[in-house]
Amino acid sequence: MFEVKDIPLSDNKRDFYASLAQQLTGLLEGEPDAIANAANMSALIYQFLPDLNWAGFYFMRGPELVLGPFQGKTACVRIAVGRGVCGTAVERKESIVVPDVHAFPGHIACDSASRSELVVPLVKDGRVLGVLDLDSPNPNRFDEEDREGCETLVQIYLAASELAL
Repeated sequence: MFEVKDIPLSDNKRDFYASLAQQLTGLLEGEPDAIANAANMSALIYQFLPDLNWAGFYFMRGPELVLGPFQGKTACVRIAVGRGVCGTAVERKESIVVPDVHAFPGHIACDSASRSELVVPLVKDGRVLGVLDLDSPNPNRFDEEDREGCETLVQIYLAASELAL
């Protein structure tokens, strides 16, 4: 059984995300279930990434995103493609870093305490299967290093998990 080890906070985000990626790889090793892996990945991110108030997944179900495993307060259950940060990331098939959610047109406020957001789409064989969504109560919480680090985590998740196309 995999045992999570403490990841010391560092000013070097690349080192932090490399340690987080190593732990995620070990945590997901040998487990192909996409829901179980999403649950553990959400918990790992929420445990170690500072200043979050929500970390979790939405999965494509027909023409919309539907809530998956997460850590944090209750959340919106369904999000249309093209709506909010998550729906926009699906539409664009690219990650989105939002420094101030109040300045993002059409932002969906599931938790009024959220001030910044990072959304990484789960893209496999050219299709978006869902998104990883991270929210913070702090403005400007996420930057390009966070985006790159979370994109790496998503690739580890996609490689380990059997997601239906």
